[in-house]
Amino acid sequence: MTELEEYQKARDRVQEVKGLYAHAVMFLVANAALAVLNLATLKKNDGVIWFIWPLIGWGVVLVVHAISVFGIGRFLGRGWEQRQIQRELDRRHSDPQA
Repeated sequence: MTELEEYQKARDRVQEVKGLYAHAVMFLVANAALAVLNLATLKKNDGVIWFIWPLIGWGVVLVVHAISVFGIGRFLGRGWEQRQIQRELDRRHSDPQA
């Protein structure tokens, strides 16, 4: 693989992660706004709390997006396990009481 190809792959990967982060920010902002709107008009809505439904639906979509970007293996795969073991060993070495 040439340097240019490696650079393009790295750039594409960064764009994927950036897209996920933008999606997560929009999720938080939009759902916060929906929650405020719902709670501000609660009496007019006969006390119905409806903002939870778009929160759940969009949350599922966001999780699927995250899995498509990072994949299951990146979350719980062998590399993740090795990093967690190393982190725990480092913690134990720095804190003898652990």
